[in-house]
Amino acid sequence: MSDTPAFLDGGRPPVPDIVVPRGVVPFFLPQRPVRGRLVRLGPLADALLSRHDNHPVVTALVGQALALAAGLSTALKFRGSFSLQAKGDGPVSMLLADCTDAGELRGHAITNRGKLDALLALDPTPSAEALLGTGFLAFTVDQGGEQNRHQGIVAIEGGSLADMALHYFATSEQLRCQMRLACTHTPSGWRAGALILEKVAGAGGIDPALNDAAQEESWHTATTLAATLTDAELLDDALPADRLLYRLFHTEGVATDRARALSFGCRCSRARLASILEGFPAEDLDHMAIDNDIVMTCEFCNFDFRFPRGDVQGQVAS
Repeated sequence: MSDTPAFLDGGRPPVPDIVVPRGVVPFFLPQRPVRGRLVRLGPLADALLSRHDNHPVVTALVGQALALAAGLSTALKFRGSFSLQAKGDGPVSMLLADCTDAGELRGHAITNRGKLDALLALDPTPSAEALLGTGFLAFTVDQGGEQNRHQGIVAIEGGSLADMALHYFATSEQLRCQMRLACTHTPSGWRAGALILEKVAGAGGIDPALNDAAQEESWHTATTLAATLTDAELLDDALPADRLLYRLFHTEGVATDRARALSFGCRCSRARLASILEGFPAEDLDHMAIDNDIVMTCEFCNFDFRFPRGDVQGQVAS
């Protein structure tokens, strides 16, 4: 345990210091109304997902959510964090993934084991829809401080997490997209990735000779080519991103923009949690203490922080 007072201890717990330099590769089809992002978490996926003892079907869902959050966040200009949150009445009552503007990723899920066991007895490979049940999907940009939070919410609709996200963009943003999400356990550990395509408006950067019908045909061609992507290709560490994009879109021409790095992004610290504990009445802190220690577990990195009861004062009753 650190000798530094908890309220001053901003150090991170012993979590993996992993950075994937080309975690997100933005790309576009020159003179075509198509842009996209290729997301590949590589070993970062295993570092994030293996910290929780979830059933593999839940782990795969969290991995897809992490890849989706990374892909969507890097399409925005903001300072702060972008989060994806799904809440439902299914076995996975809450699914959360967020990514900061610096590419720091974290995520976790809350599972009702009884409901999950009952579902798995009927279907060993349940869909995201079956895991989440009826509820809502929310995307939030939180820039902190006095900046307004921007949030969009829709009902959960669709069999897969990709379908649910596409439903959001079709109904809330009127944005045409196609996406593929994948997460599975490989001989190298858990891997997760995403391919996201967007149809951009007919403005700058698009061949002026392309009328509406031609632009629609270009979009159709791009989505057809993207649909040939396999999960194995998406998650293959040995297949460079540029080569994969060329393999998919070389007939249309493809160019990449500056890649974005992704990293292990839990932002917990003893100081942050100590400030939360100090907001509780002293009597409540007494009830929290076990053998004179208060233990708080970070849900994201699954690390236990231990605070001696005598080091936390709490609120004094007036």
